Amino acid sequence: MISQQTIQQILSRIDIIEIVGSFIKLKKRGTNYLGLCPFHGEKTPSFTVSPAKEIYKCFGCGRSGNTISFIMEHEKYSYVEALRWLASKYNVEIEETAVSPEVKQQQLVADSLFILNNFARQYFTQNLFESEEGQAIGLSYLKERGFREEIMQRFQLGYCLQTRDSFAQTALAAQYSLENLQKSGLVVVRDDKPFDNYRGRIIFPVHNQTGKVIGFGARIIGKSDKAPKYINTPENEVYIKSKILYGTYFARQAIDKYDECLLVEGYTDVISLHQAGIENVVASGGTSLTMDQLRLIKKYTKNLTIIYDGDAAGVKAALRGLDMALEEGLNVKLVLIPDKEDPDSYVNKVGAASFREFIDKNKKDFILFQLDVQLKDVGNDANKKATLVNQVAETIAKINKLEDFTKQQDYIKKCAEILRIEEGGLVNLVNKFIREKIAKEEAKNQPVDPAQQYQQYEENSMQGAASDYSDETFNLIFKDEMQEKALLKILLEHGMKEWDKNQKIAEYIFNSDIVEEMIENQTVTKILHMYRDMLAQHLEVSDKDFIFSQENDVSTLVVSILNSPYELSERWLAEKQVFSVLEQGFRKYMNIEYKHKPLQKEEKTFRDDVLSTLQYLKLKKIKHLMEQNLNDLEANNTYQKFLELLPPHLHIKDMEMEITKMTGIVFKKL
Repeated sequence: MISQQTIQQILSRIDIIEIVGSFIKLKKRGTNYLGLCPFHGEKTPSFTVSPAKEIYKCFGCGRSGNTISFIMEHEKYSYVEALRWLASKYNVEIEETAVSPEVKQQQLVADSLFILNNFARQYFTQNLFESEEGQAIGLSYLKERGFREEIMQRFQLGYCLQTRDSFAQTALAAQYSLENLQKSGLVVVRDDKPFDNYRGRIIFPVHNQTGKVIGFGARIIGKSDKAPKYINTPENEVYIKSKILYGTYFARQAIDKYDECLLVEGYTDVISLHQAGIENVVASGGTSLTMDQLRLIKKYTKNLTIIYDGDAAGVKAALRGLDMALEEGLNVKLVLIPDKEDPDSYVNKVGAASFREFIDKNKKDFILFQLDVQLKDVGNDANKKATLVNQVAETIAKINKLEDFTKQQDYIKKCAEILRIEEGGLVNLVNKFIREKIAKEEAKNQPVDPAQQYQQYEENSMQGAASDYSDETFNLIFKDEMQEKALLKILLEHGMKEWDKNQKIAEYIFNSDIVEEMIENQTVTKILHMYRDMLAQHLEVSDKDFIFSQENDVSTLVVSILNSPYELSERWLAEKQVFSVLEQGFRKYMNIEYKHKPLQKEEKTFRDDVLSTLQYLKLKKIKHLMEQNLNDLEANNTYQKFLELLPPHLHIKDMEMEITKMTGIVFKKL
């Protein structure tokens, strides 16, 4: 874990204009900066960055956050990865909290492998573009395949010389240990002598999500009956094959932009499609998909389109991993390239536009495609059909997330029609597989958490019930939410200012007896608790304490509250002041009574805001009490009970009238 001291050093050096400006062009507009949003396509700038508050907000798509969340969102980094990126940029030495000796040793080995891999990557790239052998063999081969130099540079392709130990000797001379050279797969030892493992091959560096080289794929040039076509890095502390998808680092932003991930098999498929302008593509390396790889895809999108060769082997490869994809809640489509073609050759043959058109027209639903393929083998064989029905039911049962219930029911209906069986029978069979799965989980001492399922069920039920609210009810709830956020905005912007000689505004608010018990938004309540705890510790509370909170809901809410799409210019304020003076003089000259409040200073304004917001919240509480009391009156129709409940109701009504007079609110009964 990164220490809090390191995090504070990073935060103290962050310049949001510098960071965001390194990704998009920003233009100063008043006290803020404006640019085209990097998260959605737009022609008119609506992306606003506030250097004073160190936050950004897009008033087009709604994305907002701080410098760290910008890096996380734009680069698809985790919180820790974003911190490490910023630490590297600002030369902050990262201090880790206490870890076990074993973990520390593993981290040291991982860091050594990262450094070694980067050294190797530079060595191989230099060989490809600068050595005679690299240019004559490696570069000419890649150009024959149709790759341009700029795409080779982008993916950092390289070449390993045919000399048996050229790289090994270079690395050893640079003080890299033989142990790490073997662990990385770059060097093998035979007869106590080190040899280059990838000699005479094209080198494809494999990057992690932050762009670090974690391993290599090495492709033989031409054909060889003895040597394998590809040699890949063996698993080590940084290269775990089941968690890697080639090209993720280069595709992450395009996947987010198009909300779709295209999955192919090989390195050259990825590079060819990127060269053609199709960048939301990654490769599985020709192996079956793993759960970790599917979760990596889900980090960027829920829409997965698998593109494989159209031969029998390609179909079989495409169907592997289907059940796991369904369990992860991915929307999976399949596209088969025409026979004897692969994505690399096909995009070069038809061009980018036609390739995209082919993909869009030929996407097939994974489950229905699987059913169609297997039906062709069934024919009129009743036993084979029964086996197929069981297979289909077991596959549909994998769609086990509550939010995908409708999708599951839709598959049952469609598959029952295709198979020409009763829908109810297929429902029963699907439920049977679901029960068996739960039983297996219980047998492994990993029971399904019923409380968690019930909570998810309730959340979905609430979402489904949202349409049952009338417009009037929704507006009332929204208004309450606005008052809660208004109170929080006052605390964030003015909480440390003086209310009177004895207390600050924040203390005045927390000393009132009506605040937290009336707040319904859980995140607002959480922030109020955090604020009050810091006050109790006599800390100087700043909005940045919440803007840079590690709790995403806190940071997101605070940024949205502090952002405003409008900004008053100094010229407008000056003109308004002049107009106000002229207006007052005119009214005095004409002997007209001045009924409007004169312009107030900022201090007076936020004091009024505090009082007004607290009065609104009081009114909210009173209205809830009135509703509860009215319900009690309606539920108890005895005269004695009526007499008991009437005085409290009249008292509450008097309180409401008093507050409405103070706030100037008028309620109309429609």
